[in-house]
Amino acid sequence: MKLKVCGMRHEDNIREIASVQPDYMGFIFFEGSSRHVSQPTPTLSPSIKKVGVFVNASYDTIVEKINTHNLQAVQLHGEETPEFCKSLQGLNIEIIKVFSIKNEFDFETLTPYETACDFYLFDTKGPLAGGNGYSFDWSVLENYPSKKPYFLSGGIGLENLDQLQEFKTSVAATYCHALDVNSKFEVAAAKKNKESLEKFKYLL
Repeated sequence: MKLKVCGMRHEDNIREIASVQPDYMGFIFFEGSSRHVSQPTPTLSPSIKKVGVFVNASYDTIVEKINTHNLQAVQLHGEETPEFCKSLQGLNIEIIKVFSIKNEFDFETLTPYETACDFYLFDTKGPLAGGNGYSFDWSVLENYPSKKPYFLSGGIGLENLDQLQEFKTSVAATYCHALDVNSKFEVAAAKKNKESLEKFKYLL
């Protein structure tokens, strides 16, 4: 499984975490988030894909952020329609559509998005659009009907390592492309602990 570290903002910390070599690094362009990015982001190694995270943003806003920050992927956390997702596909970037799960999920919700995005991301349903800091019941994904690769998100930290090892051998993990981590590795809003992330990546 690949690793995505989301909610980055501080340049020194971005460079520090980039040395851990995650596969993706996420930058949140939603003003309602405590991790909102409003300044330029540094250039990263080509091996790390820059992901812009948006919540019901306009097409023009997303295009502007793609160009300004050299994004390779966009993560859509709002109520974006399949048609809106398809409109972004022509921009030659990866499209990640987010769906929130609590104790159950209607997988038929995914059907209209099958040809409108590259990945799904399953996060925990909570009061925030993301970064709620706790996990959902991953066994829900045993009923995942698609072959589209997905990101697993929601309160994942070092304390989940045993659970993750078990998950990796389950049917539910068959199409799990990457783990998305954020709040469990923070020492402050948008500032991540390098040593904890190194340990997580090594033990994963």
